[in-house]
Amino acid sequence: MSLLEPQEIFRSLTQYLVLLFSLSVHESAHAWTALQQGDDTALREGRISLNPLVHIDPVGTVLLPLMGLFGGGVFFGWAKPTPVQPRHFRDFRLGQILTSGAGPVSNFLLAILFTLFYAVAIRLVGPESHVLFLFWTGILLNVVLGVFNLIPVPPLDGSWIASWGLPRQWGDLYDKYMEPYGFLILIGLFVSGVLGIVLGWVAYPIALFLRGVALAA
Repeated sequence: MSLLEPQEIFRSLTQYLVLLFSLSVHESAHAWTALQQGDDTALREGRISLNPLVHIDPVGTVLLPLMGLFGGGVFFGWAKPTPVQPRHFRDFRLGQILTSGAGPVSNFLLAILFTLFYAVAIRLVGPESHVLFLFWTGILLNVVLGVFNLIPVPPLDGSWIASWGLPRQWGDLYDKYMEPYGFLILIGLFVSGVLGIVLGWVAYPIALFLRGVALAA
């Protein structure tokens, strides 16, 4: 089947729009949580917003995802990082953990929301409706984003949670050995296929479980 056929174009655009929305929620969650912890940097830069334009990274949000969808590659992407000044946090350590964790948590909450939509839709429009693909995409994509961002490798959110969740002496050692090589480690995990295996073992079963809940509800 050609990728240019109308059905495939519809499915690809649906995936891309869900990605834009999910990334916007993810970054807005970081920004909103930082504000609650005492840092208004992201607020002043307009990042507490679901408008994807304020979160777009030209490569991570536009080029790579569209190449993956329409060029036959891997569907992958990221948004522009949310600016945070941790020195403004009322509790430096707690602020780091909560602000970093807010992004993945927002994706898991979105996955649950899409599960509810799926449960309602399958009863209203039936199992053959295209709208179910939209909601399934929302479930799967948000679980993948949540799990991926919890991987404790810089610059992912999980690295900040690990650094500040550990006793400080261990956190300092973690930063010393992980920060210089985090990006290279991520590339290695991606190219070797290990990242795909991990996400397949963890994220996909969670997404299937949520869909199963929707079908059984």
